[in-house]
Amino acid sequence: MNRLKIVIATIALSAVATLCTVLSFGCNPVAEFEIHDGVAVDVPSLVPAAQSVELLGGVCRLSSTARVAVEQELLEPIAHYLSEHLSLALSDDNSGAIALAVDEQLGDEEYRLAIDHGGITITGGGYGGVFYGVTTLLQLMPQQVYTHSVTYPVDVPMCVISDRPRYSYRGFMLDVCRTWMSKESVMEYIDLLAYHKINTLRLHLTDDEAWRIEIESHPELAAEGGFRGGDAKIWPRYGKWDERWGGYYTKGDMREIIEYARVRNMEVIPEIDLPGHSLCIATLHPEILCDYEKDRSRAFGYDTRSAFCASRPENYLLLDDILREVCELFPSQYIHVGGDEVDMSQWQQCPRCQALMQERGMQNTSELQQYFMSHLVDILAKYNKLPAVWNEAIEGGRLSYQTRVYGWEGVAECRNSANEGYSTVVMPGQYFYFDMKQSPREPGHDWAAIFDWSKVYMFSPSAVGFSPAEQRSILGLEASFFSELYASHAPERSDYLHYQTFPRMVAFAEVAWVDSDERDSEAFYRRMVMHYDRLDAMGVAYRLMPPVVRYEDGMLYAYSDDGSDIYYIIDGENVEIRYDKPIRTSTPARYSFVSCRGRAISPSAALSAHFKTITPTFDITSSIDDSERFSFDKAEGYGRLARTTRAAGVGDWVMFTFESPVMCRRMVVATGNFQLPRYIFESGYVEVSYDGTTFETVGELECGKYTIYPKSPIRAVRMVCTSQGNGAEWVSIQPPTIYPLL
Repeated sequence: MNRLKIVIATIALSAVATLCTVLSFGCNPVAEFEIHDGVAVDVPSLVPAAQSVELLGGVCRLSSTARVAVEQELLEPIAHYLSEHLSLALSDDNSGAIALAVDEQLGDEEYRLAIDHGGITITGGGYGGVFYGVTTLLQLMPQQVYTHSVTYPVDVPMCVISDRPRYSYRGFMLDVCRTWMSKESVMEYIDLLAYHKINTLRLHLTDDEAWRIEIESHPELAAEGGFRGGDAKIWPRYGKWDERWGGYYTKGDMREIIEYARVRNMEVIPEIDLPGHSLCIATLHPEILCDYEKDRSRAFGYDTRSAFCASRPENYLLLDDILREVCELFPSQYIHVGGDEVDMSQWQQCPRCQALMQERGMQNTSELQQYFMSHLVDILAKYNKLPAVWNEAIEGGRLSYQTRVYGWEGVAECRNSANEGYSTVVMPGQYFYFDMKQSPREPGHDWAAIFDWSKVYMFSPSAVGFSPAEQRSILGLEASFFSELYASHAPERSDYLHYQTFPRMVAFAEVAWVDSDERDSEAFYRRMVMHYDRLDAMGVAYRLMPPVVRYEDGMLYAYSDDGSDIYYIIDGENVEIRYDKPIRTSTPARYSFVSCRGRAISPSAALSAHFKTITPTFDITSSIDDSERFSFDKAEGYGRLARTTRAAGVGDWVMFTFESPVMCRRMVVATGNFQLPRYIFESGYVEVSYDGTTFETVGELECGKYTIYPKSPIRAVRMVCTSQGNGAEWVSIQPPTIYPLL
């Protein structure tokens, strides 16, 4: 059953155009709009879907002289927003073709959009309702509204739309810490969120890798903690190893972001991640760490500890300074203070923390975390703010019921928070972490799940087991993008961010807004494909579904269902050719295809043989011993990682020796975790031996990885390190990925 209620009203009216709202310029009256009854119109394709759409038949034809009028001063920012998109003037006499008004009988984000003989009227229960009525109006217009380049006249279907959201919290978390994103980039992304009726942006501002917000009482946090690599004090991560790279938001920058979001009915919530994920601030202020000497030899003298000591009173004074300024800067009632993934082994080794636990009768370190978080709650209360935390923060006991809990680890953790009576933001990684892969061969993490838009769309609280009582504690939903991989995917452009989040964000917006658990994937996909024109106009580099490829009777066929163009590459030739007809070939596995439209692109598609890999027997040797737990034989069995017992220094090496020479078309060798350039050789080169004795250099590692295109069967490969350390205590070693000849 389609959730979109469409009532088509047949109205017999004159075919003669009705002239409305006349302006006088000298002696020449100019119409702001005309009504054309009986003109056939398509059913509006809205994303997210509206609760009720009643088509009246005909169109309202806006002219370039149309004006935007508001009844309340509160709505003036929305009027400016709309006039900029439509290139229309604002009315100075409360009359115009488009009228915006508040109706307190409606809910705050509820709206009614009427396009009829009186023009266009948008009424909302509050600022948010009027704004979302405007975003719906934009979807009824040509996609050029998103480029602020509308050509008049413009026909808008006559209709009445009534709509309201399911959840009052529809959020997105943007990690600007792992990968720096400029003020302008954040604002551009706010626009994309606002077009899809997202009303909360949570900024992940601090972590192990950086500190992104100015603190005037401690200027070194941002001035030094906002940069890593090169001569910076913070160790480089994930890419850009040799250059000082990064940035931070001044308080002026952040005020601009907050105001930009406010106009678009979006709240900005900061996250200062504590007490773990604090390696950056610990590098600048090592006195915050626990009171024991750590063996740093495995990391070439680098201290890898990342948690605040919970027993130091002076730590809470420092955090009071920081949180006071954060509370003063952000209007949001809530400040997110983290509470996730704390390395509690540091507290277990700390004499002061152990003494505190004994003194207070604590049974475990989770209770010590509760002690730490309670201090943060008290600090926030002093500045009239409330705490938001990750779900682990409530595991050690009770926090105030005013605490907002963000459930990220899974559905069970979200349900537990709801059962405990906390206002819960549901954001399980397996549905809403948009840094996850969308298919096995694409970039991204995979620890939570591998999923595309369809899994996001199928989410509903009832389908994943929330009871009615638990659902009453759901404040809303949040999607997220953690940016570790963005740093090595041209972060100066937005393509990777867009690719990972769209169209998954379109599906998320639908689920968070539409008040129904019914799902129709095929109908939604059709509506989403129609939305692609708008995404193109917005400049979104979204992910397309891959083309379908089949081989039959010596002919290779490829097709897509979204209006995109298809291109193919023949393996080994690296020339992109437009596909316009079936290809006759006896080697179909050599061909791979992608769909493209505008900035959007699909992952590669091909016959399964194109992606096949082989697993010849090999041994790993190294100048560094292997870990007892993650020994070399883990990687030798393929599919798992091995680890060394320390980080690598200049001249250290790892070698793969094959039992028999390996014939292949390419071979990928890599240090570091799967999907993530961490625990790597930060710089180095690769040598290949074709006889097992003599080696020749074939290239330099990039983010710990290199692809070999061998000229004959390979007997051995050696990776040689040219950097000293990697900011960690080991090197991860991946098994080689080997593609056979086709």
